[in-house]
Amino acid sequence: MEETRKDKLQLLVRRVFLIITDILLINGAVYLSLIMRFNVEISSIEEQYIRNYEKAVIPFTLITLVIFWSFRMYHSLWQYASIAELYKIVEACIVAELMHLALTAFMDWMLPRSCYFMSGVFLIMAMGASRFMYRMLRTVIQEYRHTSEQTKIMIIGAGEATNILMREISNSRYLDNSKVVCIIDDDPQKIGKYIRGVKIIGNRDKIKECARYYSIDEIIYAIPSSDVDTKHKILNICKETPCNLKILPGVYQLVDGEVSINDIRNVDVLDLLGREPVKVDIESIMGYVKNKCIMVTGGGGSIGSELCRQLASHQPRCLIIFDIYENNAYDIQQELKRDFPKVNVVTLIGSVRNMSRLDGVFKEYRPDIVYHAAAHKHVPLMEDSPNEAVKNNVVGTWYLAQVADKYHVKKFVMISTDKAVNPTNVMGATKRICEMIIQAYNERSKTDFVAVRFGNVLGSNGSVIPLFKKQIESGGPVTVTHPDIIRYFMTIPEAVSLVLQAGAYAKGGEIFILDMGEPVKIDDLAKNLIRLSGYTLGVDMEIRYTGLRPGEKLYEELLMKEEGLQDTANKLIHIGKPIEFDKEHFIDNLNELKQCAYDETQDIRKFIQKMAPTYQPQGRG
Repeated sequence: MEETRKDKLQLLVRRVFLIITDILLINGAVYLSLIMRFNVEISSIEEQYIRNYEKAVIPFTLITLVIFWSFRMYHSLWQYASIAELYKIVEACIVAELMHLALTAFMDWMLPRSCYFMSGVFLIMAMGASRFMYRMLRTVIQEYRHTSEQTKIMIIGAGEATNILMREISNSRYLDNSKVVCIIDDDPQKIGKYIRGVKIIGNRDKIKECARYYSIDEIIYAIPSSDVDTKHKILNICKETPCNLKILPGVYQLVDGEVSINDIRNVDVLDLLGREPVKVDIESIMGYVKNKCIMVTGGGGSIGSELCRQLASHQPRCLIIFDIYENNAYDIQQELKRDFPKVNVVTLIGSVRNMSRLDGVFKEYRPDIVYHAAAHKHVPLMEDSPNEAVKNNVVGTWYLAQVADKYHVKKFVMISTDKAVNPTNVMGATKRICEMIIQAYNERSKTDFVAVRFGNVLGSNGSVIPLFKKQIESGGPVTVTHPDIIRYFMTIPEAVSLVLQAGAYAKGGEIFILDMGEPVKIDDLAKNLIRLSGYTLGVDMEIRYTGLRPGEKLYEELLMKEEGLQDTANKLIHIGKPIEFDKEHFIDNLNELKQCAYDETQDIRKFIQKMAPTYQPQGRG
């Protein structure tokens, strides 16, 4: 509040000062035109013209100030003055001089005819000089500011975004200490030319050399229309410099020439993944959820909560958030009530391991569609508690499938993982069994049961990026299990888009698989995050290799060899051909596995392997 009052007072002072200056310049321009008309000899000015000038001073001044106000010349931020403001000045001064002529003619206070033209020219010059003086002084001060105090900026890209960005940087009062000293662009025809006085010094091969030569503090990537591969390659060069990296995120900033300092953000590790984001036309496929009762298990988790957000925006009749963790469920409930007040959000606490609770919920709400995201997913924890993995993942999915069948749910979409392919850990093996449950129940039920398989989700609870960030914040070291370990990655919105589209494509029994491009080395992710956090690897921050954990692979697979791939309308989403197995015998084995889990059998892995023959335990006898 205090800051707002101070800003208003400063604005008032500036306006008053500007109006006083204008009063002097308005009358000075007319008087100067009289002097020039009589060859700069004041004594030669005829007395009647002096009297006419004096008579017209007050009315002409007031009229001109009103005209200037109507042209909003006291509302512009003149530190951002440009050609548009200059046009406004010229138009206002011409109108003012025409009114001067009309006033003096009507009142019979005429001046020599040439005075009107000359005073108009002088008025335009005086108004322009007074308005642009602030910018001129600011530029001079910035130019001669001691260089050691400046943040030296290199901009990547010599397009319109850079032109607008440089103007914003030079005008911003928050960046007085910043100066663009060089520009990089791959177009050979632009190299050697200048943008706003700054030279385009070379292509991407010059980035590291010029960063050293000019002592660059900050690099801004300003090619919003570039493809992901180009951005990935250039940013990988930039991260090898000690400079702070920032980026202009997208081409939308160039609409109507709007590029702001606020649009620039720090380069994130996602910018370095080198893969186009998976795009799903959600609007065209989400008709199947409108006016339906939707249930999301694990609705408070990373994937579940994002599912709830996107589902709530497409007018379901009822959205049921089902989760065992009350804090997570409460958070997403409050967010949805705030953002989608018209949606009927029902938040229920319960476990998928409790058949009575599930039956009661389905009996009361009769959901049309179920998204099953509730699961234990941490590989090392499940290696130490395999019975809990079976209870939650396998038994929970089985119970949910039974009540979905009993209450005639139309679609049932289960979240699976790439770790279900040739699993070497309990978590992956239980997820493979869950996929088999889906396939088994799809054949015996009118419900369309499908599974969605994808890799690691960036930013989800317990994923590697938040872990690395916490380790960096605490001073390190950053722990990586193995220097050669690789993983497929996707973002939470991508994962949710796949799940939603799977629901639209679902005919029953499919395993939907996302083409996630090339896998990423976890070691590279750690190094990039250390660099982007402002640390130097080996100097400020260390990486410690801890060795593969029990059940952990060097690489993950998305598809078993026995499974074939079918394309969908979205070329980045595929359908795996189900592997045939004895469904009736499988259900009998499920009962045995469930009993083993609840009996707390010590060596439950052999029973898991019986259910999922592709499971090959590692690191245990």
